[in-house]
Amino acid sequence: MNTIITQADLEFDQKHIWHPYASLTNPLKVYPVTKANGVYLHLQDGREIVDGMASWWCIQHGYNNPRLNAAAIDQINSVSHVMFGGIAHKPSIELCKKLVQMLPDPLDCVVLADSGSISIDVGMKMALQYYNAIGKTSKNTFLTIEKGFHGDAFGALSICDPKNSMHTLYGGFVPQNLFSKAPEVYFHNDDPNVEQLVEELDVAPFAKLLRENHESLAGVVMESIVQGAGGLRIYHPHFLKRVRQLCTEYDILLILDEVATGLGRTGKLFAFEHADIIPDIVCLGKALTGGYMTLSATISTRKVSEGICHGPAGRLMHGQTFMGNPLACAVANENMAILMEGKWEQQVSRIEKQLFEELAPLEKHPNVSEVRILGAIGIVEVNRFPVKVEELQKRFIEAGAWIRPFNKWIYIYPIFTTTAAELRVLIKAIASVLDDL
Repeated sequence: MNTIITQADLEFDQKHIWHPYASLTNPLKVYPVTKANGVYLHLQDGREIVDGMASWWCIQHGYNNPRLNAAAIDQINSVSHVMFGGIAHKPSIELCKKLVQMLPDPLDCVVLADSGSISIDVGMKMALQYYNAIGKTSKNTFLTIEKGFHGDAFGALSICDPKNSMHTLYGGFVPQNLFSKAPEVYFHNDDPNVEQLVEELDVAPFAKLLRENHESLAGVVMESIVQGAGGLRIYHPHFLKRVRQLCTEYDILLILDEVATGLGRTGKLFAFEHADIIPDIVCLGKALTGGYMTLSATISTRKVSEGICHGPAGRLMHGQTFMGNPLACAVANENMAILMEGKWEQQVSRIEKQLFEELAPLEKHPNVSEVRILGAIGIVEVNRFPVKVEELQKRFIEAGAWIRPFNKWIYIYPIFTTTAAELRVLIKAIASVLDDL
């Protein structure tokens, strides 16, 4: 197979191919990648760079993983795809068995769909159908928190931060939902009265909105503990604990977006475990297949799922061509098997420890406003922004690192198998650009 990218190829790419959040008339530079192995991306010019982004947070056990490769090849030799309507297959059943085993009771009803943002849409559809089924048809809107990001599907987009440019751009087309202010109290706040602080700063305004609008709310949708591309914030678990209590009190479904945080990234298998709560619906994506292909899972309680089935439609009104794709399920099934062996806990713990030792001190730099760390997540928020993405990316590659900053954040999501030396490459790369922002 010819993997060489010619100059003509790059010119075609520049003229004809949209890249994420990029321009066709003024495109950012792209770097030809010919292969990937472990935590390394191999550029066509011969350089090998440590991937600090886990390919947008979905690679856990490394590129070209032998076990995931074998699972994919084995499934390809059997059946790569078959419609899910009216058909069952072993990969989906085994994957869902593992998901139900990994998640706490009573989360045990699974929808396998296409991507993380679609899993959010599925969760929102579930909430709307559930309340319609039990006769509470006025409950047809959602409450979320500012600084959130849930993906690019239209339902998910409607609960992204209202000041986010994408939300503003599509404002006249997406449903209008409610937004509470983003939680302010940081996860690692060591104030002895931190829970009272959370109550005053974060819970009080949220509870007010809930109290005033509960009759129209079908669900609260929010990212568990770590907010992703909307602000890269890490909030205190007491806030999530109180949100769970308030949702129960006011009969509102709690839908948690674990697309970026689920499956070990924060040091817990699921980020909501930091708050010792259980949502009504949880949405997974990204790392589900270990970065091999797109797949999502939306898992609800049996109460929600059976409630939907007792409604006018008698079923969940969602179906896609590649729903339950056997190839994706087979790889995800093996990925879950690797996770269930438990090595990720030591890997993530080691990464977190090193981030606190080597990344956290960058907070003292005059161009840095804050460093935030949780599990295998390291965020450097700078005070000179927006950052010059193309210029910084070039500098990072010269330092042997693949890091893609945006707005005011230079952040890393290391692959779980990243060694101390490889992680140090990423940290040193960040440190090397701070003087020149």
